[in-house]
Amino acid sequence: MQTYQTYIWQDSNWPHFTYDLTQYQSLLQEIRYQQGLLDGICKGLSEEHLLEIQSETLALDAVTTSEIEGEILSRDSVRSSIFKKLGIWYETQDRSTVQTDGLIDILLDASRKAMQPFDEQRLFSWHAALFPSGYSGMHKINVASYRGDEPMQIVSGHIGKEKVHYVAPPREIVENEMKRFFDFIDTLNDENGYVRAAIAHLWFVIIHPMDDGNGRIARALSDMMLCRAENSAVRLYSMSAAINDNRRSYYDILERTTTGAMDITVWIRWFLDTVLTAQQNAHKIIEKIVAKTRFWQAHIHTDLNTRQKKVLNRLLDAGQEEFEGGMNARKYASLCDCSRVTASRDLSDLLEKGFIVSRGAGGRSTSYDIDWESK
Repeated sequence: MQTYQTYIWQDSNWPHFTYDLTQYQSLLQEIRYQQGLLDGICKGLSEEHLLEIQSETLALDAVTTSEIEGEILSRDSVRSSIFKKLGIWYETQDRSTVQTDGLIDILLDASRKAMQPFDEQRLFSWHAALFPSGYSGMHKINVASYRGDEPMQIVSGHIGKEKVHYVAPPREIVENEMKRFFDFIDTLNDENGYVRAAIAHLWFVIIHPMDDGNGRIARALSDMMLCRAENSAVRLYSMSAAINDNRRSYYDILERTTTGAMDITVWIRWFLDTVLTAQQNAHKIIEKIVAKTRFWQAHIHTDLNTRQKKVLNRLLDAGQEEFEGGMNARKYASLCDCSRVTASRDLSDLLEKGFIVSRGAGGRSTSYDIDWESK
């Protein structure tokens, strides 16, 4: 398998990126406007609401940044890790894992310590948290150190019909490349903060310095740079979720840019569009949290058991029309680790008390959702 493609790091002007944003000033203004809206909305919310927004955004980030790489994390494990790290009391058992704990540590470090220098030691600590066992799947990898001597290639396709999408710089120059990258990260200049976040993401992907986890670290780095741009230690929107919704174009634009010349205007435009989408999506999270609060306020005096509260919170967290297939006795029993008889009895009680409404034709096909009209 050979490739004769020229890559951006082989350009004689590397790493002096160029771009022209004269056509995109209105986009930058809209991003700043949307961020101002989010800041203004959050100033009017309680600390409890802000903590819930942070936990929702963290959960989205953790699940989707892994999903982009084809790794599916348990949402229960992610939430348990978040609640533990944020000091939020949670009524069910701790389902966190070393893996989800490590990922949440990285995401919190990226936001809470955004203004602190980013150097080799901090990068390696992120990598160690990402791969606590020293393995990626069944393969042992170099952890908390740069990748091995074998060529780093991004490849797809079946054996014998592989397509090489990208080849990273050779191992012998990685240290020097990373020194220039760290200098960029922590050198202040007049460059727009959102543009710097886009460049940081791309630059790290180009170097691809680690055996595995480069994409997840690049997205955490862009979150860190966005926190710097917004002078905030709390993420109000999830870039990874917005990227995951448009995953194909994400990989396409990265391939186009890493195999092109030093003009990265198209990448920056794509990144800024994604920032705006993520900001707009954040309003849905805020609306969902406010709706959840109103729902419980409307039912504050109704007696429920722990299982019923857990299921209602799961439906509320999913939001209107977002819990696939609705809730049924089978899902309820699995979620609460109880019998189907108990699940059916609990659901009937919730239906009678007006918390849920039935969907479907009845019998085994019956499912339930929150009675949103009663909130």
